[in-house]
Amino acid sequence: MTNITPASAPFSKPSQKPDDPRFSSGPTAKRPGWSVKALEDACLGRSHRSGPAKAKIRKTLELMRELLGVPGDYRMGITAASDTGAVEIALWNLLGARPVDVFAWDAFGKDWVVDVIDQLKVPDARSFEARHGALPDLSKASPTHDVVFTWNGTTSGVRVPDAGWISDAREGLTICDATSAAFAMPLPWPKLDVVTFSWQKVLGGEAQHGVIILGPRAVARLESHKPDWPIPKIYRITKKGRLDEAVFQGDVINTCSLLCVEDALDALQWLKSMGGASAAVTRTSENFKVLERWVEETPWITFLARDPATRSPTSVCLSFCDPDVLALNEEGRAAFAKRVSGLLDKEGAALDAASYRDAPPGLRFWLGATVERKNVEALLPWLEWAYGQAKSELRAAA
Repeated sequence: MTNITPASAPFSKPSQKPDDPRFSSGPTAKRPGWSVKALEDACLGRSHRSGPAKAKIRKTLELMRELLGVPGDYRMGITAASDTGAVEIALWNLLGARPVDVFAWDAFGKDWVVDVIDQLKVPDARSFEARHGALPDLSKASPTHDVVFTWNGTTSGVRVPDAGWISDAREGLTICDATSAAFAMPLPWPKLDVVTFSWQKVLGGEAQHGVIILGPRAVARLESHKPDWPIPKIYRITKKGRLDEAVFQGDVINTCSLLCVEDALDALQWLKSMGGASAAVTRTSENFKVLERWVEETPWITFLARDPATRSPTSVCLSFCDPDVLALNEEGRAAFAKRVSGLLDKEGAALDAASYRDAPPGLRFWLGATVERKNVEALLPWLEWAYGQAKSELRAAA
């Protein structure tokens, strides 16, 4: 652990940088040892409907099922438009049969509020929202309603601590956006009827594609309920009132990138060699503990998520609690955070470390399984140095 220098003195510039400074929250760092050679066997220049390409897609889905422990009667398919596309498919196809409760505490969760209430205009829909850093009252979820929520708020660093608030006797569906939780946090499948994620998060995959997982209750809804609104082609997963099984057997709704499929397959094979999803959870937890200890010992930084039980170990959001910074107006606090993240970026110590554009000013670091603990440890002196530089500049300008 690094020594904590008093905030009144500039920190020394470290001599050693992280081997990999990519701490972006999506797409995230590639797996350790990755190179373009991992893509040499990609089915480039081939139709995604060709035999070899479909075999790759099926293998990718099979490995995901195996590593995540997805029950055998749950369907899995690849979608366009990343996790956003996967969530939209769920909302457009499944909602409307019952009232809906939408829980939101980050930017993406609030997008689902807009979709459900303002765009689809689902009758008797309710939204429960919380500021960045907190959870709404999950006990308000009605067992007779459909429920839409994110497991882990990527832009707020807040996750649900467990699924105890979801009724085992529920009549409605649970639709869970798990994009920064899948492969990093255990997912209780009996509680979840729909799960979506993108492989650009914990797998370190490239952007573009999403994954949608449908439980038996979701399939039953699809085949018994026809929404009042028209469904665009790119969202359709039924044919003649039945689930389009081909979408969940290696077909995709529109052309997918076989280069991205190869990259995801490589990441899954690496993860399997490391011990599977449980190993990914452990690696993520160990990374988070390194940063957590440092935050606890550092007087000028804190977690945006104040409740330790709700702190995300993947997309970790930090806020400056230095009284001099807090005394600034919102524009000044944003400028200070931007200066710190800019110094980290310029030095190549941490790339893309700024908080999300709609979140409070601060820093955000991805600590999922593809990030190595030694790089998190090497990052900490650079955080202290960048803060010290920005603080000195702030005092000089006073």
